[in-house]
Amino acid sequence: MGFDHDHQVGPRLAAALVNAGTDEPLGPLLEEHEVRRPALDAPDVQALRAWAGRLRQVFAARAPQDRCTAVNTLLADVSGNLYLSMHDDTPPHLHLTPDDHDVVARVRSVTAGGLAFFVAWAHGERLGLCARERCSRAYVDASRAGRQRYCSARCGNADAVARHRAGRSSRP
Repeated sequence: MGFDHDHQVGPRLAAALVNAGTDEPLGPLLEEHEVRRPALDAPDVQALRAWAGRLRQVFAARAPQDRCTAVNTLLADVSGNLYLSMHDDTPPHLHLTPDDHDVVARVRSVTAGGLAFFVAWAHGERLGLCARERCSRAYVDASRAGRQRYCSARCGNADAVARHRAGRSSRP
């Protein structure tokens, strides 16, 4: 069984936060990832950027145990009471933070919890930072094959071209 779209919201939001530029507005990014009521003030933005730095550790982890440790550290910092919710005409689903909490608490909850579910499903694999030397963007691999190493096809193609050119230039 694959990891369906509804279960990818947390990990994909985590990757998007990690990949967000320092000048990128976070409100539209949160809306794109289905965060309700994403109104942010300056302290919220600062808190989410700091959280993104902590999320990066999950993607940068090389071994499954290190990834689990990084996720557990995040989970310890979110309010940790699992409960079922059915807001906005959605079917029952899990929350770690009450729906009426502020946007930062909700984002921290959905990213930490989403990463925990994804890491468990993927056996500690399928997350990472782009393998292209000049790129450090995070990715979530929910594909069937589970062999993603790049944040995008563009980076994968650029890396393949660079390897090809390097191979040609090293020949006599």
